[in-house]
Amino acid sequence: MTALLHLKEVHTHIGAYHILHGVNLEVQEGEVTMLLGRNGAGKTTTLRTILGLWRASRGALHFRGAPIGALATPEIARLGIAYVPENMGIFADLTVKENLLLAARAAATADALDKARLEWVLSLFAALKKFWLYPAGKLSGGQKQMLAIARAIIEPRDLLLIDEPSKGLAPAMVQNLIAAFAELKRQRTTVLLVEQNFAMAKAIGDHVAVMDNGRIVHTGAMSDLADNEALQQRLLGLSLGVHQ
Repeated sequence: MTALLHLKEVHTHIGAYHILHGVNLEVQEGEVTMLLGRNGAGKTTTLRTILGLWRASRGALHFRGAPIGALATPEIARLGIAYVPENMGIFADLTVKENLLLAARAAATADALDKARLEWVLSLFAALKKFWLYPAGKLSGGQKQMLAIARAIIEPRDLLLIDEPSKGLAPAMVQNLIAAFAELKRQRTTVLLVEQNFAMAKAIGDHVAVMDNGRIVHTGAMSDLADNEALQQRLLGLSLGVHQ
């Protein structure tokens, strides 16, 4: 099977710091790949390197078989890759409607938005419909996260890069996110997802890659990792069963 996204021996330096040390990673089309690891393992750096926000100092990055390592971030985004950062990156002074319109490159006005797709997105995140004309800065943390993901999918994307969407959210809001990701899976949306909530990882992940010290140290089926507590302890220093 040819991977949608392929990283081979990718190294990334940030200033004097060598963060990624030869990352090898494949993301298969139509599946959710979880990127797990302890804090500081290099997960966020991997996402940002894929999008060109930080430049790989060595190695190769391919998307649909074409090299992207030398492309600027806007060029990579135009290939169909969307990024939801850990800080969500929403425009607090703009309304929910305006935030979504900015992300919909093909629509100059709200009336020009793809109505069927908009309704589908709002069906995933019902609160956004309720607060359609509210400034995004007044939303709750969970609602802001919903808006950040909604912006990423308001137009069809080939790959979503999402960094810790459940961080700091109440359990009920996490369940809402799990339900939304389950629907994205049914739509065969390709996702590379960094997540520390292991119940969420188990619920939605197809494949998993575990990072440690800037390297991928394990790849396989998410279900296999979820069922192997000894492997969890060795790779992550904890048991998923404790985090259900």
